[in-house]
Amino acid sequence: MQSVKIVTTGPAGAGKTTFIRSVSEITVLSTERQVTEASGQGSAEATVAMDFGRVTITDDIVLYLFGAPGRSQFTSMWQTLAEGMLGFVLLLDADDVDRAETLEMAEFLGKKSDVPFVVAVNRLSPDHGEEIQEFRRSLGLSDQVKVIPTDVRDRDSVRDVLLALLDTALTRISLG
Repeated sequence: MQSVKIVTTGPAGAGKTTFIRSVSEITVLSTERQVTEASGQGSAEATVAMDFGRVTITDDIVLYLFGAPGRSQFTSMWQTLAEGMLGFVLLLDADDVDRAETLEMAEFLGKKSDVPFVVAVNRLSPDHGEEIQEFRRSLGLSDQVKVIPTDVRDRDSVRDVLLALLDTALTRISLG
């Protein structure tokens, strides 16, 4: 049996923990804690170390899913999680217009490891091709990077994202 490490990252509140919970066959290890907002105007739950889940794709392939914290002060955890990954899912929320932190995470992981990734946009319906292109432009993504509408609460939707990442990785291996 082949085990594969996949990292899910993205800004705080994008749905990374829910993404992993939706598809995991085991109880997800989650390190969510109350974190005070920088403005001091309240607090929200945020992943402070990582989330961990597992999903069997075939009899031969098991994915170990790691959710990276979405706040830039946890870059040391991003580096740790990036080690040995086959690829990563950059998870965004369709309503998030500030993509600066998202760009920082994508650039960091891209520099730490030359692995494929896909972009999954939570709460974006598949028929919003124009919005998908806007995400692609705003993140400076090439046409080779898949941008996939998803619903992090839906097991099949999350599985489709993971299969798209595996397909991207296998294509890269066969071409490389």
